[in-house]
Amino acid sequence: MDFIKGYKENAVLRASFNELAKKTFGIEFEDWYQLGYWTDKYVPYSFVEKGKVIANVSVNILQLVIDGQTVPAIQIGTVMTDEKYRNRGLSRQLMEKVLSDYKDIDLMYLFANETVLDFYPKFGFERMDETLYSVDVKPKGNMPPPKIRDLDFIYECMKRRQSICHFGTREAEELLMFYAINVFAEDMYYLEQERVIVVYKIDGKILHLYDVISSDQVNLQEIINQLSAETTSKVEFHFTPGIDGVHKEKTMGENVLFVRNTGNIKFPKYFKHPITSQA
Repeated sequence: MDFIKGYKENAVLRASFNELAKKTFGIEFEDWYQLGYWTDKYVPYSFVEKGKVIANVSVNILQLVIDGQTVPAIQIGTVMTDEKYRNRGLSRQLMEKVLSDYKDIDLMYLFANETVLDFYPKFGFERMDETLYSVDVKPKGNMPPPKIRDLDFIYECMKRRQSICHFGTREAEELLMFYAINVFAEDMYYLEQERVIVVYKIDGKILHLYDVISSDQVNLQEIINQLSAETTSKVEFHFTPGIDGVHKEKTMGENVLFVRNTGNIKFPKYFKHPITSQA
């Protein structure tokens, strides 16, 4: 069994990595790679046996913006082990390698499902509750704006985006492109007059707003008013909105946030990590 990291240009290992990711999570990274969005900011740490990836922990290099302060951070994701090789401590060994390589980074975090909540505290990660933000709105009966599918345009907008809140991410445009390709391909719209990309879905009376991307500061309330449909009575934000009058509810969501904060960086009382840069 060999340890290998950062092998995105190796077609055989990349294919095996994709196979394990698809079997474990139902996702794969090949389109993301072929379109040029798998950069050196995404680094898989893997054990390989006979040319096959059998366990992995991936590193995402990015920055968190916390109350105006930009903090270098590592987000860990794509933690997976082939079912034939589980219960052998492979994930533990890979986590130890990541922690050793990035020991100078004060802030590491990840999102974990309920089956592994006892695993990450062994490495100094502490559980943190996020906040579900929502606001009541009046139905407007608007038609949806035009969809946007131009990935190059989306990527350029993402690289130039301005933060719209006191908690968010930077240098995470490649993560958003993964969502643009694999998750929200049919849910991205462009408000031409405002030069704003919005990512949202309407489910009954609830408008789920996943992201707002602009190189300029935006009036989020005006954006909401333009998106509100005939049935819309509530907007739920999947990021931290920078507007007043929102409801706040502590929540764990489907995945639980764990943070390893060796620099004692102060987090706000209420925040929601943007879903479009969640690994």
